[in-house]
Amino acid sequence: MGAVARDLTGVRAAGIYVCSMAEGVCEVANFSGKKIILAAILLVAVFMLMRATAFGRVGVTPLEGALRDALSPVQQVTTRVGQGMRNFFTAPFSLVEAARQEKRLSREIKDLQGQLRQAGEYRLESQRLQKLLDFKENTAGSAGFQTTAAAVVGRDPGNWFSTITLNKGTADGLKADMTVLAPEGLVGRIIAVSPHTAQVLLLTDPRSAVSSLLQDTRAPGLVEGTGGATGGLRMKNIPTDTPVHAGQVVVSSGTGSLFPKGVPIGQVTGSNRDPTGLFYDATVRPFVDFNRLEEVLVVTSVQQPANTGQKISGNWSQFGR
Repeated sequence: MGAVARDLTGVRAAGIYVCSMAEGVCEVANFSGKKIILAAILLVAVFMLMRATAFGRVGVTPLEGALRDALSPVQQVTTRVGQGMRNFFTAPFSLVEAARQEKRLSREIKDLQGQLRQAGEYRLESQRLQKLLDFKENTAGSAGFQTTAAAVVGRDPGNWFSTITLNKGTADGLKADMTVLAPEGLVGRIIAVSPHTAQVLLLTDPRSAVSSLLQDTRAPGLVEGTGGATGGLRMKNIPTDTPVHAGQVVVSSGTGSLFPKGVPIGQVTGSNRDPTGLFYDATVRPFVDFNRLEEVLVVTSVQQPANTGQKISGNWSQFGR
């Protein structure tokens, strides 16, 4: 068997014998020395590459560092070129998308601004209605006034006649000559009424006249509207034996007129003797801003309390000063 083994396998410089036991013959494998060396080099290279890319390796070999430094400028150039090409091709789509976004955001901003303005209007309306409600329940109620609220829905565009239109009428119990109030004081009286609207003559109209008093001295007089764009008032027929000065409060007297007693009208801003020299005339600044009226109260009935004068003037002083 030893002799057979030596015959079956051998090594020569030119190649390697490969024998087949089944056929009993041997052939020389055609492996040259150069191919063996090349295979060995490739195998070593594969192992080195595996080692270089092994997971968890931290260090960098000198060869890797040199290659990275040598290829870094080329990599930067290719990166910039690639970035530029990408920007060039994607810029039109980006501009279109940006325009869409801007349009959408602009629309949203306008919607939000509209909602904010509407919320501000609701807030102001709530404040006005709360003030009107407090006035109705406290001041007007303690004075014995039964009232109903109404909104101003129209104004006379003329300069000489001052009227407003309310959104309530006979269907709501309103009648002609009913007194109209605001939290600040006297507004005027109803002069015409329909089933669902009422026309109010304001104090500033020249056709309006209210019997009045100087609140501190109780001196009587008559308040009339001066008309025109100023919308002012004047109090005439004030006795000369009564001092008249700026700052005095004027209230309704309740005598010989359609208006209840003690309702604030305005404040004296100046005075002088009339042409006859028998009376004083005083200019009066109304407490009510007639140009900004939006909601009012209409006095439907009056039930005077026992201590009328004290209650009305006392409760209304916070609005009339």
